[in-house]
Amino acid sequence: MITVFQTVKDDSKKVHYREKIKGYMDRAEQIKDHVNKLKEEGKYHEQMKIADSSTGFSYESLLKPYIRDGLTEVWVQDPYVRHLYNFLRFCEMLLKCQCKVKTIHLLTSQDEDSSAQQTSALAEIKQSLQSQNVCLDVQYSSTIHDREIRFNNGWIIKINIFPPLFFVGYCDYDLRECHETTVDIFHTKHTKKT
Repeated sequence: MITVFQTVKDDSKKVHYREKIKGYMDRAEQIKDHVNKLKEEGKYHEQMKIADSSTGFSYESLLKPYIRDGLTEVWVQDPYVRHLYNFLRFCEMLLKCQCKVKTIHLLTSQDEDSSAQQTSALAEIKQSLQSQNVCLDVQYSSTIHDREIRFNNGWIIKINIFPPLFFVGYCDYDLRECHETTVDIFHTKHTKKT
């Protein structure tokens, strides 16, 4: 509509198009304000479908809208934390945000093929986080199968699959090709307590 507006010479039509554009912009602002209100009230559920081989889905792009002041504790549940570089990148993203995360809880399964290496690497990450005044609490479970991230501000992010390693996007997650998956984001105010 803006392109049409720029080509119109008739002043009365310009006024008409200007009013239409203003109406659309006002409505877009109302929708944006409504969504923000729902987010603040915890009544928001977003489901993103990520297509196979799509890019542009880094931790920052997926999670930053839910990382706010007051966030101090994070729970990560992932049964297959084997590529610890991914987990480290997640921790780094939290450190770079304006929030003051003090504790990160990780619940994962023990890597049967290289548990000593996994334990050693997690100990190194724990020590490194301690130097940033962040406590890493690692627990193991052989029965978990879902992946989720919970923030103590109430937000929950469930993701079906994390991307593989060793290709373009290994270091810049915005360039990383994703597997097809679904990401659900919702607030704990509207979940049943079990």
